[in-house]
Amino acid sequence: MAPARESIIMATEAAPAPDARRLELSVSNFGPIAEGRVELRPFTVFVGPSNTGKSYLATLIYALHRFFGAYAGSSDGRTPPGLPIAMQPNVTIEPSEIDMSENDLNTICAWAEETFPRFESGELRWISSSAIPESVTALLRPTFDVLTQYSGFLNGEILSCFAEDQTENLVRYPMDEAQLELRGSFVKGNEGKVPFRYNVAVNKSGSNLLAAIPKARTFSVNWENIASFRLILHFPWHALRAISAVEIEEKRKLATVLLSSIARAVIADSIHPLDKPAYYLPTDRAGAIRSHQAIVGALIAGASRTATQQKLSGVYGDFLEQLVNLGYSLTQRTELHPLSRQMEQDILDGDIRIENNAVGYPSFLYRPSDWQRDLPLMNASSMVSELAPVVLHLRHVVQPGDTLIIEEPESHLHPTMQVEFTRLLAAAVKAGVRVIITTHSEWILEELANLVRLSELPEELRNGIADPHIDLSHDEVGAWFFERNDEAGGSVVREIPLDTESGTFPAGYGLVTESLYKRWSTINRRVRKAQ
Repeated sequence: MAPARESIIMATEAAPAPDARRLELSVSNFGPIAEGRVELRPFTVFVGPSNTGKSYLATLIYALHRFFGAYAGSSDGRTPPGLPIAMQPNVTIEPSEIDMSENDLNTICAWAEETFPRFESGELRWISSSAIPESVTALLRPTFDVLTQYSGFLNGEILSCFAEDQTENLVRYPMDEAQLELRGSFVKGNEGKVPFRYNVAVNKSGSNLLAAIPKARTFSVNWENIASFRLILHFPWHALRAISAVEIEEKRKLATVLLSSIARAVIADSIHPLDKPAYYLPTDRAGAIRSHQAIVGALIAGASRTATQQKLSGVYGDFLEQLVNLGYSLTQRTELHPLSRQMEQDILDGDIRIENNAVGYPSFLYRPSDWQRDLPLMNASSMVSELAPVVLHLRHVVQPGDTLIIEEPESHLHPTMQVEFTRLLAAAVKAGVRVIITTHSEWILEELANLVRLSELPEELRNGIADPHIDLSHDEVGAWFFERNDEAGGSVVREIPLDTESGTFPAGYGLVTESLYKRWSTINRRVRKAQ
């Protein structure tokens, strides 16, 4: 039996408040996009006409997640294969690049002894975050540059996700180079935040990553970042003290690896949420989930063919791989399992199930609420097939902190269900999931506006409003419009502010409605005149 909606809503109230830090992504001359800047908020919406770059930018964000997530070590084994061994599990630089005296080594040891989370007498000694003193920060600075050494692997992720062989194909014609820029901030001890940026130049030579790291005196490492905690908890930092003075070179090498891991944790914290896994649910999810067995079989059969055959994008390939891997996740449940059950109850009116064959390959089934037997998902409605991957990802894959990217979530959904689905996605955001959607739906935009406006209403005045505990603040929602601009030679991306008068994020749908009404009026007048 599905859990009561109240229990779902109350569970989201314990989720942490959204991170006050902002991560902005700017692009120019990238694919169809001439210029644009978006801020990655907990619920990010891309809207606009077709073929203006919404999916293009969403795919780029996914590629950045794959790269930075692997660098940060936060993938928990879910990182796609093919990444450099140096990025799993430790990013290091050559010991000769850090000049450390014996006093420096003692400083590192003393700081580690005082601040690192560790087990003592079977219990975990825990400090949520640790300031990194200036003496250690000075030693860290050379290790920050290590990220730029992996430009080639960032280039590989971008090419893979777009199913391209050459980066010059990603540059808007007739330009020679595309520019990407990430802007965010480092936590600087108790002194606040300092800005940073990463620049990526994309041209025929590849994707080249450059970093502008601030020369701050101190930084902090956030142990609540699971990746940071795992890096240090399993690192034999105590061995630094055990190594004798005559083994100073071995001690220096170990200290270098430790500093690199700390730098990795600091940078991972700065580029949040890109340091966490992302899952991309592309368009035509219904077709993929209905025919995934045939698609995977064809890929296997064609593995030995020539390289000229058409390739799958990394986005679509990852999605198919996740479908296959769901067969091995039948006993796993995420914290978001109640939300998946609510989606089945309120929208699908039935249950989604996975059944493995003898070798563990999954078949997807649907059982309507008033049935006594399962229905193969390929025979269910398009609405069920479209939403089944969302249900299964929330149940088996996505964790709080991860990013879920959904193209056109309104596909095959009646407007009433679009509104309901939007509300459940908002509940997922309140539970800690970050959501990015591309959409053409005015119903989704209007419901998001309702949720933002609801956040301004005191709880004692919400009686009689459906799902009164599901709301989203202005800082949690951002909508960006992709608009063709002939003068710019491509699409220009701009933020859409919430219009409290019209009750929506205005994306031009009202103009379509007005145009249709005028057309009706004209036709209607002439029909009456002709009668």
